[in-house]
Amino acid sequence: MTPLDLEAGGALYRWLFPVLWLGFVAVWIAMARGGKAVAEREDAFSRLSHYLPLALGIVLIAAPDIPVPPLDGRFVPLALWPVRLGAAVTVAGIAFAIWARLWIAGNWSSDVTLKRDHELVVDGPYALVRHPIYTGILFGLAGTALAVGEWRAVLGVALVGVAWWRKLTIEETVMRRQFGDAYARYASRTRALIPFVL
Repeated sequence: MTPLDLEAGGALYRWLFPVLWLGFVAVWIAMARGGKAVAEREDAFSRLSHYLPLALGIVLIAAPDIPVPPLDGRFVPLALWPVRLGAAVTVAGIAFAIWARLWIAGNWSSDVTLKRDHELVVDGPYALVRHPIYTGILFGLAGTALAVGEWRAVLGVALVGVAWWRKLTIEETVMRRQFGDAYARYASRTRALIPFVL
């Protein structure tokens, strides 16, 4: 039994979350145009090392109709409050990720990339954490996982966290090489993903 079976919450669960995430993807694609030229890009093996756990994590969260015993058990009761709270958390996470994407502007890329005239951005959302796009997406997926309510979704969020940690480790190697002491100072005062924690 999933939140889809709840008479009042079924429509919210069935339609709102796909609309939120598809809208996010559409905005992301639109914002991807017009970035700076690429000076250096990670190789295919490096990309696979973070794309594979990311994809598996998203499938576990987004496809609750595919059985994955014993992870189909619930970690929250079957009720409307997890769906509603999950929706609010998802919206907040998506909004934070979009804010960070707009802030970094032409320096952004989907792969680990060094751009021509790459700038070190340390203000706006980047003053809160070094990788606020990952923070926002992870927070949004955690909200969606809460609405799903099954352990499979918790594992999915954990896998996305592993993917982001792997990717940010690669990114930080590039940033430290490019920006040296300036990046070291930035990293010393700003956490990677969770303010004041991680």
